[in-house]
Amino acid sequence: MEGFTIWLTGPSGAGKTTLAVKLAKKLREMGYKVEILDGDTIRKTLYPNLGFSKEAREMHNRIVIYMAKLLTRNGVIAIVSLISPYKRIREYARKEIGRFMEVYVYAPLEVRIKRDPKGLYAKAIRGEIRGLTGYDGVYEEPENPEVKVDSSRMTPDEEAELVIRKAKELGYLP
Repeated sequence: MEGFTIWLTGPSGAGKTTLAVKLAKKLREMGYKVEILDGDTIRKTLYPNLGFSKEAREMHNRIVIYMAKLLTRNGVIAIVSLISPYKRIREYARKEIGRFMEVYVYAPLEVRIKRDPKGLYAKAIRGEIRGLTGYDGVYEEPENPEVKVDSSRMTPDEEAELVIRKAKELGYLP
């Protein structure tokens, strides 16, 4: 089987990691080689002192794109869980990787604030941090993702099934 990349994009707390884990489990149960490239994990592991400027975010995204490209060309399904706030970098990912599907993981701001798994929204509300993507920082919503899921209205299982169905429709899965 040829590999492909499932690129999960959305603001912090939208449900990207939850969907990535669910998708990986389902795809592995179907017999596929799968790797999750989680933006937070990669950042903490490879360059914990990298900031969050636009340039730093783009560099981080480019590294993840390269990793996904390597996995994809070696027959692995790469599931990328990465905020990736800029359209331009997501378009670059699509072009570089080739076999690519963009999944916009959406949740309304009030839901993300309530979830707040990393405590970032609480810090932003208190004024302790500025530029939180999707709060007071830029997040350019995808215009034509292959799939859009609303994690406030769908279960992770439903989201994963929708993504798998689309991957089959695109010919990435039999």
